[in-house]
Amino acid sequence: MKAGIPREIAEYEYRLAMSPEVVRKITGAGIEVLIESGAGETAFLPDRLYEEAGCRLVDDAVTLYKESDIILKVQHPMFNDALGVDELDMMDDGAVLIAFLQPLVNHALLRKLAQRNITSFSMDAVPRIARAQSMDALSSMSSIAGYKAVLLGSNKLGKYLPMMMTAAATIPPAKVLVLGVGVAGLQAIATAHRLGAIVEAFDIRPAVKEQVVSLGATFIEIEDIAEDTEDAGGYAKEVSEDTQQRERDLVHQHTAGADIVITAALVPGRTAPILVTEDMVRSMRPGSVIVDLAAEAGGNCELTEPGHEVVEHGVTIIGPMNLPSEMPLQATQLYARNISGLLLHMLRDGELQFDFEDVIINDCCITHQGEVRGQYRDLVE
Repeated sequence: MKAGIPREIAEYEYRLAMSPEVVRKITGAGIEVLIESGAGETAFLPDRLYEEAGCRLVDDAVTLYKESDIILKVQHPMFNDALGVDELDMMDDGAVLIAFLQPLVNHALLRKLAQRNITSFSMDAVPRIARAQSMDALSSMSSIAGYKAVLLGSNKLGKYLPMMMTAAATIPPAKVLVLGVGVAGLQAIATAHRLGAIVEAFDIRPAVKEQVVSLGATFIEIEDIAEDTEDAGGYAKEVSEDTQQRERDLVHQHTAGADIVITAALVPGRTAPILVTEDMVRSMRPGSVIVDLAAEAGGNCELTEPGHEVVEHGVTIIGPMNLPSEMPLQATQLYARNISGLLLHMLRDGELQFDFEDVIINDCCITHQGEVRGQYRDLVE
């Protein structure tokens, strides 16, 4: 059995699916690993490290896809402009694909995967259960994004983050407001706190208060929410317009005093909710910074331009795309552990076994035997 690691061709993507140390685990389990020459250069991982780990270098993508039984990727297959062909069309019918497929929004991709009889597994569909933690790529990448967001914000902020005592004066600490307390938000809180800022955090889910306080931040909460704000997977649910308005009013009070606002609120499969309106931006102090981690889903700030940095009403608004990819070496190392965990979980006696009684395999498998599976079937019918 052969697993192929192609070069990632998506814009802003510098990670790849496998690191040299994890290759050794895969080959040790009896899988031959092929990697496209130069695939690791953007993550500072030269070909020689993969060769030393037991990979076979393949000079071109067409050959790699053709020879591989399993394709391991970061981004979903897309059209390769340089070759004039879709990556999916280079795969053999019946092959296996593991990547971030984003099945809730990539409906056309699901249809094509089924038509090509590709058995596909999506890394963003790993269930949030204890025995799947080592495969949870969303959490791995979100942690990197939360850390990097604070660095981006502090770099653009023209003042100290910690309190500084000097002979001339004592400089008060900066104030950081984090909106959305998932993995990215929690890492942003921890990083800002370590750098000496005063940190506040808001989330529609009251259950996260204990985590926020444990990291040294103050939790801002809406009193007496009557509706359920969290789904079975632990993600925030879309709430009523009345609750959204109460949320905006509360956030407005705190954005006005913040030096850095980091937004990280996402609802799976939906456009990111607007948490920071133009009026809120207008009320912020000149020189303040917003880092919008939801930019790829439209943005939590009304004025965010995905992929760009803009200045509005004296406030710098950063809309990064694929922030984990800006730390490509460690992002690759973590993602490789996640994706190999799923791959090896399915491996029995040198062959992949698709046991759909296993909740991990069942939830991650998006297409199989020419059909779109489970909850995703309704999206394409």
